[in-house]
Amino acid sequence: MSEKTMYEPDPGAVETYRIRDWQTLEEQSRKDPQAYWAEQAAELQWSKPWHTVLDDSDAPFHKWFVGGRTNIVTNCVDRHLEGPRKNKLALIWVGEDISKVRTFSYFALNREVEQFANVLTAMGVGEGDVVTIYLPRIPEVVFAMLACAKLGAVHSVIFAGYSADALSSRIADSKSRIVITADGSWVNGSVFPLKDIVDEGVHFSATVENVIVVRNTGQDVAMDPERDHWYHDLCALPIARGRCETVQVDSEHPLYLLYTSGSTGSPKAILHTHGGYMVGVHTSLKQTFDIRDEDRWWCTADPGWVTGHSYLVYGPLLAGATTFMYEGSPTYPHPDRWWQLIEHYGITTFYTAPTAIRSLMRFGEAWPSRRDLSSLRLLGSVGEPINPEAWRWFHQVIGGGRCPLMDTWWQTETGMFQITTVPSMPLKPGAAGRPVFGQEAEVVDEEGNPVPDGTEGLLLLKNPAPAMFRTLYNDEQRFIDTYWSRFPGRYLTGDAAKRDEDGYFWIIGRTDDVIKVSGHRLGNAEIESALVAHPEVVEAAAIGLPHDVKGSAIHVFVVLRTDREPGKELEEELRDHVAKHLSPIAKPDGMEFVDKLPKTRSGKIMRRVLRARALGEDEGDLTTLEE
Repeated sequence: MSEKTMYEPDPGAVETYRIRDWQTLEEQSRKDPQAYWAEQAAELQWSKPWHTVLDDSDAPFHKWFVGGRTNIVTNCVDRHLEGPRKNKLALIWVGEDISKVRTFSYFALNREVEQFANVLTAMGVGEGDVVTIYLPRIPEVVFAMLACAKLGAVHSVIFAGYSADALSSRIADSKSRIVITADGSWVNGSVFPLKDIVDEGVHFSATVENVIVVRNTGQDVAMDPERDHWYHDLCALPIARGRCETVQVDSEHPLYLLYTSGSTGSPKAILHTHGGYMVGVHTSLKQTFDIRDEDRWWCTADPGWVTGHSYLVYGPLLAGATTFMYEGSPTYPHPDRWWQLIEHYGITTFYTAPTAIRSLMRFGEAWPSRRDLSSLRLLGSVGEPINPEAWRWFHQVIGGGRCPLMDTWWQTETGMFQITTVPSMPLKPGAAGRPVFGQEAEVVDEEGNPVPDGTEGLLLLKNPAPAMFRTLYNDEQRFIDTYWSRFPGRYLTGDAAKRDEDGYFWIIGRTDDVIKVSGHRLGNAEIESALVAHPEVVEAAAIGLPHDVKGSAIHVFVVLRTDREPGKELEEELRDHVAKHLSPIAKPDGMEFVDKLPKTRSGKIMRRVLRARALGEDEGDLTTLEE
């Protein structure tokens, strides 16, 4: 396979792209980012125009499109009902059993969203109320999110793989009164018991009043007669019928909370708002992936993560595209399941994670070569840096060497792409690309001074962007301390990076105590807390080690009670304990039992030393270690 380091765009294709002269747009948008964002926002519907594009008088608590009123659902659904998109497919859903298919036009999507909103209204949900959603990749997760937004309520989607403990803590933090879940989800031919997890998670909840249960697997589940309600039964009631107007809210009105792991034990609740998020997501998807009316867009992310929010649900619907959702995994029952679906449904744009690409590479080229992938026009990568080998395989084998491959760097906090490319740019395998239009980035040393090109340093964003989170829910000081205080006026991403001589950024990885496993952010402290919750464990430390498929593997060091002997049986018990109390994706890959952990004199665990030991590298300066 070619080892080219630069892929120039096809001149003939460039003429068809939305953005042809990217250099001019980049220069203009950096000179006057507010004018640029105002122009983008004008493409969407507002019930009241804004009077100020950006209010930074209380930075870092930036406000966008101040004075404007809108609703993201006005632009995702309502405006498409007024023209030719009314009967266009908005959503195609395929179950793990691919004989189960559900499709919804924009007209039908609106009906489903209104019905769900009517049910929530009858349960007392109104503006500002937080609704917890714990659903798998099924259409109802889209309906529920849009229904909350339509009412001006705030949705808190929790990945339907988190444990009862993780669910419970997030419900308690948000003081949510309603949980929406399903009887279960299909995972590799087996049922994952979502309802059982919810029952355990809300058992001691002081706030949850109602649990809405979607029938998905048909399995029998326990139903509390005073608290639990089958969604299909609610839909049969008169309360679910009739029109439901979309509530017009202030541009800065909260849209959703999304909990993400931080460097402390408590997850951070990222708060996004209607106006700026809507403009940023719409603009970034439209430009980076050259979205067209005829596109069939497939983002493989789960709605429990920000990629699912921005680019499975909101982004494609804002663009009036057809979004595709598949419940199952890429390798069940065979390693060509994704390629089979691309062929059958004529997917034009395919956006997935490097972890998935690396796992599918192992099965070779024979599986994808059995399928006709000629419908594909563009490819995308998200979640973690993609290594050049995986980039080339994805580009050549899946894209046939003809599909531009957009790598995208961004975060839960940013809400939208921050560093990427557009199809008319030259592409470099492994490079994240350039800052999006209207944004600037820099790589600095520990003191905040820019470093020379080619030198690794801390990645900062220089400008606020509309889709960036507004704060951490109920924790404004942590918002300032974590992201804005170290380098005032610049956003600290927590990632290390370097910039090359062409202005392309290369992401190295996290610099804080966060491990990225298959694109999922897991806090070291959360993993360690789950381990220490086991009665045999006194202390624990978690680190990330390089992994060919997952990007990072979780490796833990465990200190046991003095009277407990280590062994394989206990090792498996501790792995299962982490899976149960945090998530199966947090299950440690490696485990070492040690007598003590290396710490500074102030008691901070030196994970740098543990990582060096695990990799057989030089441990460096140990003068700060306690005796």
